[in-house]
Amino acid sequence: MKKTEIPRTEDVSNRVYYLLLAGILLVAANLRTHITSLSPIIDTIRDALSLSNTMAGFLTTLPLLAFALLSPFIAQWARRFGTERLIFVSLVLIVIGSLFRPFGGIVPLMAGTFLIGLAVAVFNVLLPSIIKREFPLKIGVMTGLYSIMMGIFASVAAAISVPVASTGLGWRGALLIWTILSAAGLIAWLPQLRRNTRAVLSNAPDMPKRSIWRSPLAWMVTVNMGMQSSIYYIMVAWLPNMMHAQHLDPVVAGYMLSLFQMLMIPINFIAPIIAAKMRDQRSLVIMTTACYIVGIFGFLYADGSLPLIIASIVFFSLSGGFSFSLIMMFFSLRTTNASEAADLSGMAQSVGYLLAGCGPLLYGALHDATGGWQTPYYVMFGIVAVYLLTGLAAGRGGRYVHE
Repeated sequence: MKKTEIPRTEDVSNRVYYLLLAGILLVAANLRTHITSLSPIIDTIRDALSLSNTMAGFLTTLPLLAFALLSPFIAQWARRFGTERLIFVSLVLIVIGSLFRPFGGIVPLMAGTFLIGLAVAVFNVLLPSIIKREFPLKIGVMTGLYSIMMGIFASVAAAISVPVASTGLGWRGALLIWTILSAAGLIAWLPQLRRNTRAVLSNAPDMPKRSIWRSPLAWMVTVNMGMQSSIYYIMVAWLPNMMHAQHLDPVVAGYMLSLFQMLMIPINFIAPIIAAKMRDQRSLVIMTTACYIVGIFGFLYADGSLPLIIASIVFFSLSGGFSFSLIMMFFSLRTTNASEAADLSGMAQSVGYLLAGCGPLLYGALHDATGGWQTPYYVMFGIVAVYLLTGLAAGRGGRYVHE
Protein backbone atom coordinates (compact mmCIF):
# COMPACT_ATOMS: atom_id res chain seq x y z
CA MET A 1 0.00 0.00 0.00
CA LYS A 2 1.28 3.39 -0.94
CA LYS A 3 1.84 5.58 2.08
CA THR A 4 -0.59 8.46 2.39
CA GLU A 5 0.89 11.52 4.02
CA ILE A 6 -1.25 12.79 6.87
CA PRO A 7 -0.37 16.24 8.22
CA ARG A 8 0.71 16.23 11.85
CA THR A 9 -0.86 18.58 14.37
CA GLU A 10 2.13 20.94 14.35
CA ASP A 11 1.70 21.46 10.56
CA VAL A 12 -2.04 22.01 10.28
CA SER A 13 -4.21 25.05 10.87
CA ASN A 14 -5.41 26.11 14.28
CA ARG A 15 -8.94 25.09 13.28
CA VAL A 16 -7.93 21.49 12.61
CA TYR A 17 -5.83 21.47 15.77
CA TYR A 18 -8.70 22.55 18.01
CA LEU A 19 -11.21 20.25 16.32
CA LEU A 20 -8.91 17.31 17.03
CA LEU A 21 -8.33 18.48 20.60
CA ALA A 22 -12.09 18.89 21.20
CA GLY A 23 -12.76 15.45 19.75
CA ILE A 24 -10.15 13.76 21.94
CA LEU A 25 -11.38 15.48 25.09
CA LEU A 26 -15.06 14.66 24.51
CA VAL A 27 -14.22 11.04 23.74
CA ALA A 28 -12.18 10.97 26.96
CA ALA A 29 -15.20 12.32 28.86
CA ASN A 30 -17.03 9.10 27.96
CA LEU A 31 -14.31 6.73 29.19
CA ARG A 32 -15.66 6.12 32.72
CA THR A 33 -18.89 8.10 33.00
CA HIS A 34 -21.23 5.24 32.10
CA ILE A 35 -19.47 2.98 34.61
CA THR A 36 -19.23 5.33 37.59
CA SER A 37 -22.86 6.42 37.15
CA LEU A 38 -23.92 2.80 37.71
CA SER A 39 -22.21 1.72 40.92
CA PRO A 40 -23.77 4.25 43.37
CA ILE A 41 -27.26 3.07 42.39
CA ILE A 42 -26.46 -0.63 42.02
CA ASP A 43 -28.44 -1.45 45.18
CA THR A 44 -31.48 0.39 43.80
CA ILE A 45 -31.21 -1.48 40.50
CA ARG A 46 -30.71 -4.78 42.33
CA ASP A 47 -33.88 -4.26 44.35
CA ALA A 48 -35.92 -2.99 41.39
CA LEU A 49 -34.98 -5.93 39.17
CA SER A 50 -34.71 -8.54 41.98
CA LEU A 51 -31.05 -9.30 41.25
CA SER A 52 -28.69 -11.31 43.42
CA ASN A 53 -25.49 -9.73 44.75
CA THR A 54 -23.54 -11.93 42.35
CA MET A 55 -25.57 -10.71 39.37
CA ALA A 56 -25.23 -7.11 40.53
CA GLY A 57 -21.46 -7.59 40.79
CA PHE A 58 -21.41 -9.15 37.33
CA LEU A 59 -23.18 -6.07 35.95
CA THR A 60 -20.35 -3.82 37.13
CA THR A 61 -17.80 -6.28 35.70
CA LEU A 62 -19.37 -6.50 32.23
CA PRO A 63 -17.50 -3.47 30.80
CA LEU A 64 -14.19 -4.96 31.93
CA LEU A 65 -15.00 -8.24 30.19
CA ALA A 66 -15.82 -6.27 27.05
CA PHE A 67 -12.45 -4.48 27.34
CA ALA A 68 -10.67 -7.84 27.63
CA LEU A 69 -12.49 -9.49 24.71
CA LEU A 70 -12.13 -6.68 22.20
CA SER A 71 -8.78 -5.03 23.00
CA PRO A 72 -6.48 -7.56 21.20
CA PHE A 73 -8.16 -6.84 17.85
CA ILE A 74 -8.45 -3.06 17.96
CA ALA A 75 -4.97 -2.13 16.68
CA GLN A 76 -5.38 -4.50 13.71
CA TRP A 77 -8.82 -3.09 12.89
CA ALA A 78 -7.44 0.44 13.12
CA ARG A 79 -4.81 -0.43 10.50
CA ARG A 80 -7.46 -1.95 8.25
CA PHE A 81 -10.36 0.48 8.60
CA GLY A 82 -8.75 3.60 10.02
CA THR A 83 -8.34 4.97 13.53
CA GLU A 84 -10.79 7.86 13.25
CA ARG A 85 -13.46 5.72 11.57
CA LEU A 86 -13.20 3.04 14.26
CA ILE A 87 -13.59 5.61 17.03
CA PHE A 88 -16.63 7.06 15.25
CA VAL A 89 -18.33 3.65 15.02
CA SER A 90 -17.58 3.13 18.72
CA LEU A 91 -19.22 6.46 19.56
CA VAL A 92 -22.33 5.27 17.70
CA LEU A 93 -22.25 2.08 19.77
CA ILE A 94 -21.97 3.94 23.07
CA VAL A 95 -24.98 6.10 22.16
CA ILE A 96 -27.00 2.99 21.28
CA GLY A 97 -25.90 1.21 24.46
CA SER A 98 -26.72 4.15 26.72
CA LEU A 99 -30.18 4.48 25.12
CA PHE A 100 -30.83 0.75 25.34
CA ARG A 101 -29.87 -0.17 28.89
CA PRO A 102 -32.38 1.85 30.98
CA PHE A 103 -35.44 0.32 29.28
CA GLY A 104 -36.82 -3.10 30.05
CA GLY A 105 -35.36 -5.60 32.48
CA ILE A 106 -32.04 -7.22 33.13
CA VAL A 107 -31.37 -8.28 29.51
CA PRO A 108 -31.42 -4.76 27.99
CA LEU A 109 -29.43 -3.48 30.97
CA MET A 110 -26.75 -6.13 30.49
CA ALA A 111 -26.71 -5.79 26.69
CA GLY A 112 -26.46 -2.00 26.79
CA THR A 113 -23.71 -2.09 29.41
CA PHE A 114 -21.76 -4.60 27.29
CA LEU A 115 -22.10 -2.41 24.18
CA ILE A 116 -20.80 0.55 26.17
CA GLY A 117 -17.86 -1.59 27.32
CA LEU A 118 -17.01 -2.52 23.71
CA ALA A 119 -17.01 1.14 22.69
CA VAL A 120 -14.87 2.26 25.63
CA ALA A 121 -12.38 -0.54 24.84
CA VAL A 122 -11.71 1.13 21.48
CA PHE A 123 -11.20 4.51 23.12
CA ASN A 124 -8.86 2.98 25.73
CA VAL A 125 -6.60 1.43 23.10
CA LEU A 126 -6.53 4.12 20.42
CA LEU A 127 -6.38 7.39 22.36
CA PRO A 128 -2.78 6.83 23.58
CA SER A 129 -1.63 5.96 20.03
CA ILE A 130 -3.37 9.04 18.57
CA ILE A 131 -1.68 11.24 21.16
CA LYS A 132 1.72 9.70 20.44
CA ARG A 133 1.22 10.20 16.70
CA GLU A 134 -0.34 13.67 16.66
CA PHE A 135 1.28 15.25 19.74
CA PRO A 136 4.77 13.68 19.91
CA LEU A 137 6.23 16.68 21.77
CA LYS A 138 3.27 17.04 24.17
CA ILE A 139 2.54 13.48 25.25
CA GLY A 140 2.57 14.28 28.97
CA VAL A 141 0.35 17.36 28.69
CA MET A 142 -2.14 15.70 26.34
CA THR A 143 -2.34 12.57 28.48
CA GLY A 144 -2.99 14.84 31.45
CA LEU A 145 -5.71 16.79 29.63
CA TYR A 146 -7.68 13.76 28.54
CA SER A 147 -7.25 12.23 32.00
CA ILE A 148 -8.74 15.40 33.50
CA MET A 149 -11.80 15.19 31.26
CA MET A 150 -12.20 11.53 32.12
CA GLY A 151 -11.90 12.27 35.84
CA ILE A 152 -14.24 15.27 35.90
CA PHE A 153 -17.13 13.49 34.24
CA ALA A 154 -16.55 10.25 36.15
CA SER A 155 -16.69 12.24 39.37
CA VAL A 156 -19.83 14.15 38.44
CA ALA A 157 -21.55 10.94 37.35
CA ALA A 158 -20.79 9.28 40.68
CA ALA A 159 -21.97 12.33 42.64
CA ILE A 160 -25.34 12.89 40.98
CA SER A 161 -26.50 9.30 40.34
CA VAL A 162 -28.18 8.85 43.73
CA PRO A 163 -29.80 12.33 43.83
CA VAL A 164 -31.12 11.93 40.25
CA ALA A 165 -32.37 8.40 40.97
CA SER A 166 -34.20 9.80 44.01
CA THR A 167 -36.27 12.11 41.79
CA GLY A 168 -39.07 11.14 39.45
CA LEU A 169 -36.49 10.10 36.87
CA GLY A 170 -35.50 7.05 38.93
CA TRP A 171 -32.49 4.87 38.27
CA ARG A 172 -33.36 4.67 34.58
CA GLY A 173 -33.14 8.44 34.21
CA ALA A 174 -29.88 8.51 36.17
CA LEU A 175 -28.36 6.26 33.49
CA LEU A 176 -30.11 7.80 30.50
CA ILE A 177 -28.93 11.39 31.01
CA TRP A 178 -25.37 10.46 30.01
CA THR A 179 -26.54 9.74 26.46
CA ILE A 180 -26.25 13.51 25.95
CA LEU A 181 -22.51 13.38 26.64
CA SER A 182 -22.04 10.47 24.23
CA ALA A 183 -23.97 12.27 21.51
CA ALA A 184 -21.80 15.36 22.03
CA GLY A 185 -18.68 13.22 21.58
CA LEU A 186 -20.13 11.73 18.39
CA ILE A 187 -20.81 15.17 16.91
CA ALA A 188 -17.38 16.51 17.93
CA TRP A 189 -15.64 13.57 16.25
CA LEU A 190 -17.37 13.96 12.86
CA PRO A 191 -14.67 16.27 11.38
CA GLN A 192 -12.00 13.62 12.02
CA LEU A 193 -13.56 11.26 9.47
CA ARG A 194 -12.00 13.38 6.73
CA ARG A 195 -8.48 12.52 7.90
CA ASN A 196 -8.79 8.78 8.48
CA THR A 197 -5.26 7.46 9.17
CA ARG A 198 -5.44 3.82 8.14
CA ALA A 199 -2.38 4.13 5.87
CA VAL A 200 -0.08 5.61 8.50
CA LEU A 201 -0.74 2.82 11.00
CA SER A 202 -0.31 0.11 8.37
CA ASN A 203 2.87 1.46 6.78
CA ALA A 204 5.56 -1.24 6.90
CA PRO A 205 8.43 0.68 8.59
CA ASP A 206 6.17 1.42 11.57
CA MET A 207 5.31 -2.22 12.15
CA PRO A 208 6.98 -4.09 15.03
CA LYS A 209 9.59 -6.67 14.13
CA ARG A 210 8.07 -9.34 16.37
CA SER A 211 4.86 -10.01 18.21
CA ILE A 212 4.21 -7.79 21.21
CA TRP A 213 3.07 -10.90 23.09
CA ARG A 214 6.68 -12.20 23.14
CA SER A 215 8.07 -9.15 24.91
CA PRO A 216 8.81 -9.62 28.65
CA LEU A 217 8.55 -5.87 29.21
CA ALA A 218 5.13 -5.82 27.55
CA TRP A 219 3.99 -8.50 30.00
CA MET A 220 5.21 -6.43 32.94
CA VAL A 221 3.22 -3.43 31.67
CA THR A 222 0.21 -5.69 31.09
CA VAL A 223 0.13 -7.23 34.58
CA ASN A 224 0.77 -3.82 36.11
CA MET A 225 -2.21 -2.55 34.15
CA GLY A 226 -4.30 -5.41 35.52
CA MET A 227 -3.38 -4.71 39.13
CA GLN A 228 -4.01 -0.95 39.07
CA SER A 229 -7.27 -1.48 37.17
CA SER A 230 -8.38 -4.16 39.65
CA ILE A 231 -8.01 -1.74 42.55
CA TYR A 232 -9.70 1.10 40.70
CA TYR A 233 -12.73 -0.94 39.65
CA ILE A 234 -13.02 -2.54 43.08
CA MET A 235 -13.32 0.99 44.43
CA VAL A 236 -15.82 2.01 41.75
CA ALA A 237 -17.96 -1.10 42.23
CA TRP A 238 -17.86 -1.51 46.00
CA LEU A 239 -16.84 1.78 47.65
CA PRO A 240 -20.47 2.84 48.30
CA ASN A 241 -21.15 -0.56 49.90
CA MET A 242 -17.95 -0.38 51.93
CA MET A 243 -19.06 3.05 53.12
CA HIS A 244 -22.45 1.62 54.13
CA ALA A 245 -20.54 -0.82 56.33
CA GLN A 246 -18.83 2.24 57.87
CA HIS A 247 -22.36 3.46 58.80
CA LEU A 248 -22.48 6.27 56.24
CA ASP A 249 -25.73 7.42 54.65
CA PRO A 250 -26.19 6.17 51.01
CA VAL A 251 -26.04 9.73 49.65
CA VAL A 252 -22.83 10.41 51.62
CA ALA A 253 -21.44 7.08 50.39
CA GLY A 254 -22.07 8.23 46.82
CA TYR A 255 -20.26 11.49 47.62
CA MET A 256 -17.27 9.46 48.84
CA LEU A 257 -17.03 7.77 45.44
CA SER A 258 -17.32 11.18 43.80
CA LEU A 259 -14.58 12.51 46.10
CA PHE A 260 -12.34 9.59 45.11
CA GLN A 261 -12.86 10.45 41.44
CA MET A 262 -12.56 14.21 41.92
CA LEU A 263 -9.30 14.12 43.84
CA MET A 264 -7.78 12.06 41.02
CA ILE A 265 -8.38 14.88 38.53
CA PRO A 266 -5.38 17.13 39.38
CA ILE A 267 -3.20 14.04 39.84
CA ASN A 268 -4.20 12.77 36.40
CA PHE A 269 -2.99 16.04 34.92
CA ILE A 270 0.22 16.45 36.92
CA ALA A 271 1.43 12.83 36.94
CA PRO A 272 1.92 12.37 33.16
CA ILE A 273 3.88 15.62 32.94
CA ILE A 274 6.14 14.50 35.79
CA ALA A 275 6.56 11.01 34.35
CA ALA A 276 7.38 12.35 30.88
CA LYS A 277 10.27 14.41 32.30
CA MET A 278 11.79 11.43 34.14
CA ARG A 279 13.96 8.88 32.43
CA ASP A 280 13.11 6.32 35.12
CA GLN A 281 9.67 6.11 36.75
CA ARG A 282 10.36 3.54 39.48
CA SER A 283 10.33 6.15 42.25
CA LEU A 284 6.78 7.09 41.22
CA VAL A 285 5.76 3.43 41.41
CA ILE A 286 7.15 3.17 44.95
CA MET A 287 5.36 6.34 46.04
CA THR A 288 2.11 5.06 44.52
CA THR A 289 2.45 1.74 46.36
CA ALA A 290 2.96 3.53 49.67
CA CYS A 291 -0.25 5.54 49.13
CA TYR A 292 -2.20 2.36 48.37
CA ILE A 293 -0.98 0.76 51.61
CA VAL A 294 -1.85 3.79 53.75
CA GLY A 295 -5.31 3.94 52.18
CA ILE A 296 -6.06 0.27 52.88
CA PHE A 297 -4.95 0.56 56.51
CA GLY A 298 -7.14 3.64 56.85
CA PHE A 299 -10.24 1.72 55.73
CA LEU A 300 -9.35 -1.21 58.00
CA TYR A 301 -9.20 0.94 61.11
CA ALA A 302 -11.64 3.77 60.30
CA ASP A 303 -14.52 2.24 62.28
CA GLY A 304 -16.95 4.84 60.92
CA SER A 305 -14.68 7.85 61.51
CA LEU A 306 -15.48 10.24 58.65
CA PRO A 307 -12.14 12.17 58.89
CA LEU A 308 -10.18 8.91 58.69
CA ILE A 309 -12.34 7.68 55.82
CA ILE A 310 -11.75 10.91 53.90
CA ALA A 311 -8.00 10.73 54.57
CA SER A 312 -7.96 7.14 53.27
CA ILE A 313 -9.81 8.20 50.12
CA VAL A 314 -7.25 10.97 49.60
CA PHE A 315 -4.46 8.37 49.60
CA PHE A 316 -6.42 6.08 47.28
CA SER A 317 -6.96 9.02 44.93
CA LEU A 318 -3.24 9.82 44.90
CA SER A 319 -2.33 6.22 44.14
CA GLY A 320 -5.17 5.78 41.63
CA GLY A 321 -4.23 8.94 39.75
CA PHE A 322 -0.53 8.12 39.56
CA SER A 323 -1.01 4.43 38.73
CA PHE A 324 -3.41 5.16 35.87
CA SER A 325 -1.27 7.98 34.49
CA LEU A 326 1.87 5.85 34.63
CA ILE A 327 0.21 3.06 32.65
CA MET A 328 -0.96 5.50 29.99
CA MET A 329 2.56 6.92 29.80
CA PHE A 330 4.16 3.46 29.60
CA PHE A 331 2.23 2.88 26.36
CA SER A 332 4.18 5.80 24.88
CA LEU A 333 7.44 5.77 26.84
CA ARG A 334 8.12 2.05 26.29
CA THR A 335 7.39 2.12 22.54
CA THR A 336 9.04 3.85 19.58
CA ASN A 337 6.04 4.64 17.33
CA ALA A 338 2.25 4.86 17.21
CA SER A 339 1.87 1.33 15.86
CA GLU A 340 3.78 -0.17 18.78
CA ALA A 341 1.84 2.02 21.21
CA ALA A 342 -1.47 0.70 19.84
CA ASP A 343 -0.22 -2.89 20.05
CA LEU A 344 1.01 -2.52 23.62
CA SER A 345 -2.17 -0.72 24.63
CA GLY A 346 -4.29 -3.48 23.08
CA MET A 347 -2.35 -6.25 24.80
CA ALA A 348 -2.24 -4.54 28.18
CA GLN A 349 -5.90 -3.66 28.14
CA SER A 350 -6.95 -7.11 26.99
CA VAL A 351 -5.16 -9.22 29.61
CA GLY A 352 -5.08 -6.35 32.10
CA TYR A 353 -8.84 -5.84 32.10
CA LEU A 354 -9.41 -9.59 32.21
CA LEU A 355 -7.41 -9.57 35.45
CA ALA A 356 -9.19 -6.41 36.57
CA GLY A 357 -12.58 -7.99 35.94
CA CYS A 358 -11.80 -10.63 38.54
CA GLY A 359 -11.31 -7.94 41.19
CA PRO A 360 -14.90 -6.77 41.77
CA LEU A 361 -16.23 -10.32 41.44
CA LEU A 362 -13.69 -11.69 43.93
CA TYR A 363 -14.36 -8.81 46.29
CA GLY A 364 -18.10 -9.38 46.18
CA ALA A 365 -17.72 -13.13 46.62
CA LEU A 366 -15.37 -12.70 49.59
CA HIS A 367 -17.75 -10.21 51.16
CA ASP A 368 -20.66 -12.63 50.77
CA ALA A 369 -18.58 -15.52 52.15
CA THR A 370 -17.19 -13.66 55.18
CA GLY A 371 -19.99 -11.20 55.85
CA GLY A 372 -17.56 -8.28 56.08
CA TRP A 373 -14.86 -6.32 54.29
CA GLN A 374 -11.77 -7.17 56.34
CA THR A 375 -10.72 -10.23 54.31
CA PRO A 376 -11.20 -8.40 50.99
CA TYR A 377 -8.99 -5.57 52.30
CA TYR A 378 -6.19 -8.06 53.00
CA VAL A 379 -6.55 -9.44 49.47
CA MET A 380 -6.04 -5.89 48.21
CA PHE A 381 -2.63 -5.87 49.93
CA GLY A 382 -1.69 -8.83 47.70
CA ILE A 383 -2.84 -6.96 44.58
CA VAL A 384 -0.70 -3.98 45.62
CA ALA A 385 2.34 -6.25 46.07
CA VAL A 386 2.03 -7.53 42.49
CA TYR A 387 1.53 -3.95 41.31
CA LEU A 388 4.82 -2.95 42.96
CA LEU A 389 6.84 -5.82 41.46
CA THR A 390 5.57 -5.34 37.91
CA GLY A 391 5.70 -1.55 38.21
CA LEU A 392 9.38 -1.60 39.14
CA ALA A 393 10.06 -3.62 35.97
CA ALA A 394 7.87 -1.44 33.75
CA GLY A 395 9.15 1.80 35.23
CA ARG A 396 12.81 1.17 34.57
CA GLY A 397 13.99 3.76 32.07
CA GLY A 398 15.71 3.28 28.72
CA ARG A 399 13.82 0.13 27.74
CA TYR A 400 11.43 -0.58 24.88
CA VAL A 401 9.10 -3.48 24.22
CA HIS A 402 10.73 -4.41 20.90
CA GLU A 403 14.41 -4.25 21.86
